[in-house]
Amino acid sequence: MRDIIVGCGHMGASLAMNLQLRGHDVTIIDKDKEAFKKLPPDFSGVKVVGFGIDRKILEALRIDQMDALVACTNDDETNALLARIVKNQYRVPQVIALLYDPRKADIYQSFGIQTISPVSWGIQRVTELLSYNQLDTVWSPDNGQVEIIRVETPPLLIGHTVKELMSMGEIMIVTISRGNQSIIPVSGTILQAHDVLYIAVVMTAKNKLKTMLGLR
Repeated sequence: MRDIIVGCGHMGASLAMNLQLRGHDVTIIDKDKEAFKKLPPDFSGVKVVGFGIDRKILEALRIDQMDALVACTNDDETNALLARIVKNQYRVPQVIALLYDPRKADIYQSFGIQTISPVSWGIQRVTELLSYNQLDTVWSPDNGQVEIIRVETPPLLIGHTVKELMSMGEIMIVTISRGNQSIIPVSGTILQAHDVLYIAVVMTAKNKLKTMLGLR
C-alpha cells in the first residue's frame, strides 16, 4: 500500500514506522523539517517539508494514486479539511483524520471520513485500519443484500487460487489491487502477499467468508 501521513508528531512518526514494517510505502509531510528527527534512522520512506493541505505538494506526490492518507497534525480543523479534500476531490480510498475533540467525530464520519481520537484510539488501531485486517465494506446497494468487501490477502490464503475463495452465487473476487495495478482475476489467479481483494458477497454468506479468510 502507498500511504501519506500529514504531521510528523509522535503519533505520525510512530505510525510511519509501524506501516513501513508492514511493507507499506510511506510518505510523511510536515511543515517543520526538525519534526523528522522523531523518525528513527532506519525510516526509508519519503520525507516532504511543506503543508499537507497544499494541493501542489499533494499532486506532486500523485495523491490520486495513493491508497490512504492520515491527517494527524495538531489542529482539528486542518485535519478535517484535508481529509474532506482528499476524500471528495482526489478519491483516495482510505482517509483518516485525527480529531482531538471527539465531539466532532460523528459529524465527519457522516461525510465518509474515518476519525480517530487520542483518547479512544491510538497508533495500533490506525495501523489495523490501513492494513485491512478485518472486512471493510466499500459499497452496498440500497437493498443491502450484497456488499463489496475490501480485505488484504490473509497469510492463510497466500499461494492459493481465486477459485478456492469463491462460492457459486455467494462469494466472488471481482478485482485485485496488486502493486500499482488492478486486475480482474480468473479462477486460476494465484493470491499474493499484500494483494488487496475486492470481494462481492451475499450478506447471508458473510460469516462464511470470514471463516474462509481466517478472520474468525
